Amino acid sequence: MKTIKTFSLIAIVFIANACKDFDELQTDPNRTSQTHPGLLLTNIQAAIPGNSNVVVPTFRVVSVEAMLASRMIVFTDGAAVEQYYGWQRNNFARYNTLRQIAKMEEEAERLQLENYKHLALFLKSVQILELTKLFGDVPYSEALQTTSGIYTPSYDNQEDIYVRVLDDLKLANNSLDASLGDITGDVVYGGDITKWKKLINSYSLRVLISLSEKTGNSRLDVVSRFQEIVNDPDSYPIFESNDDNAALHFQDLVNNRYPYFNNNNFKTAYYMEESFVDLLKARQDPRLFVFADRKPQGSALPDTDFDAYGGLGGSDPLADNTNRLVNGEASRVDERYYLDPVNEPSVLLGYAEVQFTLAEAAERGWITTDAEEHYENGIRASFDFYGISSDEQDAYLLEPEVEYNPANGVEMIITQKYINFFMNGGWEAFYNHLRTGFPQFDVDGGGILNNGQVPKRWMYPQDELQLNVENVEAAISRQYAGNDDINGVMWLLKSE
Repeated sequence: MKTIKTFSLIAIVFIANACKDFDELQTDPNRTSQTHPGLLLTNIQAAIPGNSNVVVPTFRVVSVEAMLASRMIVFTDGAAVEQYYGWQRNNFARYNTLRQIAKMEEEAERLQLENYKHLALFLKSVQILELTKLFGDVPYSEALQTTSGIYTPSYDNQEDIYVRVLDDLKLANNSLDASLGDITGDVVYGGDITKWKKLINSYSLRVLISLSEKTGNSRLDVVSRFQEIVNDPDSYPIFESNDDNAALHFQDLVNNRYPYFNNNNFKTAYYMEESFVDLLKARQDPRLFVFADRKPQGSALPDTDFDAYGGLGGSDPLADNTNRLVNGEASRVDERYYLDPVNEPSVLLGYAEVQFTLAEAAERGWITTDAEEHYENGIRASFDFYGISSDEQDAYLLEPEVEYNPANGVEMIITQKYINFFMNGGWEAFYNHLRTGFPQFDVDGGGILNNGQVPKRWMYPQDELQLNVENVEAAISRQYAGNDDINGVMWLLKSE
């Protein structure tokens, strides 16, 4: 009888629990499900390195992989796929960040803190553009909709993504207002609304110039959108100096130090790429002395002697580079990149880039301002960032390879923008090359794994081929004739 009573009691408890809502059973009562959006903003901006598998931070953009692919540095402890263009599949990790942004919006709605919702429009735009530039079409309108029962989201056309982003950026600028409450948790601008507006509009110019092949697309209306921002600075302020840079400054504190501080590979295996060093030498560019250390063969020369610097071939076989390394022919990346815990900030977007973007737009006839003036402003801003004197700037602008020539205007502008991206700006240098062909990347050394070609994209994640196969195959079919390969030409790179 006692056994029967015990069993009956267990059954009653089980039935009672079975009647509970399933979601309630999934909720850990010891963990909070609510927070202040400012706490989420900090993580979205600058997630600590240990959490990179959860959130891809928006402003922590320093990337050696991008520098390898962009022919600025070389790795000598193995055949890096980024350097030798042997990459295949990438991942959808940025959707983790988009989930965090969605949660920030949710908490902002709950607490009626509207400015966080407007910032979310910008932050989402950055993340989705980085995803679409990797692959082409990606899920967006149906992404992160599991609460609505969408577990296999369809893929948005890249064109639709760009239209939405441009509209969202404009809405973000028009909606941000100091009267809607303070922005806390902001480690980039300290809650300064004007600075955020400048970033949003400056970023819009970056997006629009990336669409230079799309000036015939009436949906995008690229030139008119560009002009609207430039011609109305009161409504659409943009960066006016390096003080406006979207810069994440590092601190000598745990999880806040420069990403490659004390990195053993930086101490022993990263060297300057030869074509990049030669490009700087040809222009007598003193930024070389900031980027690199003297090569062993040049150790007896002054550190301001261009002959004291050298590099290795980005496309040369690994064995050839290691042999040249033994001979002391290569300059290591400057020691501050691995010895200084603070070093320089991570710049998502800077004033120098904005000036180069305006210069290109002027050279293309989109705006009526002076391309040469913007070009020189961009160079001076880059030199100022590295603490190089105005006298050296004046001399540099008179160098034959630097003095502005409208006949080669776009190439000169993109080349200077490229130099400015050294160890900063994420993958922008690489994407600018895909768009314009400038500067020409070395692929002739015999070590390239992609038949001597610079890849134009990454293949879709393996998880998608297993869990969302119908939608990813539809995206591959409409974009790349059913062939998911790294040389497929996405919509962004096609002229219209």
